[in-house]
Amino acid sequence: MQTHRNRDTRHTPRSAHGSTHGRRPHRNTRRNAPHRHGGQRGKRVLPTFDPSQFINRNPVDQVVETYTPKHRFGDFGLDKRLVHTLSTIGLSTPSPIQDQIIPLILDGKDVVGLAETGTGKTAAFLLPLIQKTLKQYGRQTLVLTPTRELAIQIEQELKKLTKGFKMYSTVCVGGTNIRPQIHGLRRKNHFIIGTPGRITDLIDRKDFKTGAVTTVVLDEADRMLDMGFIHPIKAILATIPKERETLFFSATMDKKTEQLVGDFLREPVTVSVKKKEVTNSIKQDVVRYGHHNKFETLTSLLSNESLSRVIIFGSMKHSVEKLSKQLNTHGITSESIHGNKSHPQRQRALARFQSGQARVLVATDVAARGIHVDNVSHVINYDLPNTFEDYVHRIGRTGRGNKKGEALTFVLTN
Repeated sequence: MQTHRNRDTRHTPRSAHGSTHGRRPHRNTRRNAPHRHGGQRGKRVLPTFDPSQFINRNPVDQVVETYTPKHRFGDFGLDKRLVHTLSTIGLSTPSPIQDQIIPLILDGKDVVGLAETGTGKTAAFLLPLIQKTLKQYGRQTLVLTPTRELAIQIEQELKKLTKGFKMYSTVCVGGTNIRPQIHGLRRKNHFIIGTPGRITDLIDRKDFKTGAVTTVVLDEADRMLDMGFIHPIKAILATIPKERETLFFSATMDKKTEQLVGDFLREPVTVSVKKKEVTNSIKQDVVRYGHHNKFETLTSLLSNESLSRVIIFGSMKHSVEKLSKQLNTHGITSESIHGNKSHPQRQRALARFQSGQARVLVATDVAARGIHVDNVSHVINYDLPNTFEDYVHRIGRTGRGNKKGEALTFVLTN
């Protein structure tokens, strides 16, 4: 996510569940820039990624073992009001990660949860932490996430689950003025949710004193490390009392994440939820275009009504903005998300896409991290991804859960 350019100084007043937001720290998270299309300034590094090797026009429905949970939400010893809230939103049976990890967190264990997005992992750590906070009102939880969007989504889920409880939270992310966020931190907070760079800034400024933190949640830890947050994470954890509980969630485990677990968790219990192989379960194809008809090829594709909710990935901020405007000019309702947009602008764009007011969301890779929208019918790689990991991340926006999805990648005809 790029450093913002338009600082928004407006903020929502903080209530018993009001959150405050601060601007994102300066951080360059881009790797080698992907392929560009016409009109870009400066030289860009062309990707070596070849999407044609992943053409899969007939994905096989994988047979996933049916998981039989050992508990219902009423079996965990959760507050009756919390169980009632879950029932009112249609939840009675835990997902696999919830079923296995909630009892461990309630017991005070450090845990490693290996699970991708869409498995219910947010509620898997929020529910037991809410329960523990109800019993011990002085508790304070710090949740670290890779992106502002994910931080906000976590707080939204927290609000939903704690409706009627007097629990306070502050979100510390980029895109808005830092002052209201500092003001929010001066009050009692049960949950502080933020990105590592911003949390580090607040600690350095002595606006966030971590001595009261009893639990740390590292959510999507692998992505935080990919984005270069290893040193801020270590610096933050070093300031928090060692008696804390540490909850670690990641979709993958490599040497960097294993080292982080080894350095900062105490005898952790690992719970792994098997995920489907995204490149096998999503229909994938390439779309050939010529030098002068790339946009026309796209609009022709979008004339098919089966492309009902589409995320289009572009390589650069200004090209993403330009493409979105072009689509709107051609009668295709579109919104864009990229690093030059302020936080409120990004949230409005995402809300319009989620509600169906916009059929298309055009996004850069970094801006799209942490965005999870249900029922995305298609992902279109309008500009090539730079790496296989970027490709997997992009196409994973569709075909979530048991839904079908399709990914199309534009490839220049020689």
